Amino acid sequence: MSAVDRLFRRSHLLPSLMVAATAVLLLQPSAAHAEPGVPEPPNGLISDTGDGDVAAADKDFAVKVRLAGLWEIPAGEMAQERSNNPKIKKIGRDIADQHVVLDKMVRDAARKLTIKLPDKPNEDQQGWLSEMRDAEGEDFDQIYIDRLRAAHGKIFPAIATIRTSTRNDTIRKLAQRANQFVMTHLTLLESSTLVDFESLPTAPPPAVTPVSNSGGGGPALASSGSSAPASSPVNLPLIGGLLVVIVGLAFFVGRSVLADPRRRRRRYRSRY
Repeated sequence: MSAVDRLFRRSHLLPSLMVAATAVLLLQPSAAHAEPGVPEPPNGLISDTGDGDVAAADKDFAVKVRLAGLWEIPAGEMAQERSNNPKIKKIGRDIADQHVVLDKMVRDAARKLTIKLPDKPNEDQQGWLSEMRDAEGEDFDQIYIDRLRAAHGKIFPAIATIRTSTRNDTIRKLAQRANQFVMTHLTLLESSTLVDFESLPTAPPPAVTPVSNSGGGGPALASSGSSAPASSPVNLPLIGGLLVVIVGLAFFVGRSVLADPRRRRRRYRSRY
């Protein structure tokens, strides 16, 4: 058989081989559709012109973002020197590098909105850094994870509040980006397996909202002041007493009307 004939025969087998290979791939578990990645918010859709009123809470938020970078960047640098765990070193380096980016964002926003930012950590944060300087190895690892996880747990709900309430577009965009950073940091810290979840503060119990009697069926708005106890329009003891009387009367009347069946038969026979 010539080389041309062999090539021709192989070319006829090629479609069949492709179909068989495709079928094998589709039957493999690993060929199942991959789970879609976590979507990233479209940050480009939020304007950053500085338009909108800047509330006191917006300024406080910018200060908190700045303070976070002022102590978490040096904490991450200390992780490179005082930890013996390569995982902790990488977590510290990643968080510190990301805070450098976030810190530039908040400084740019503050410059645009003329918000005064601090230039050094607050007293609590300085105390946490002091703890880390006095620790090494596994002791440092635990202090580092505990302090950063607790701090991120506090700032996380504050970011959500600002993101959903601010009137200023620059603060809104900063809050959205900060939310992405903090969520990443929480995940990195928890990947260390050193987080003691049992020691974290528990969420407050949900508030019981009374049902509105206005006919709308929705929850009534909670009053800002102390509410007086609602007076009951119905006297329950009085209703109970009336029910007892009604039942007694019904029983007495029933006995009077429903006489003995034998007496009823005698009366019936006497008519004929």
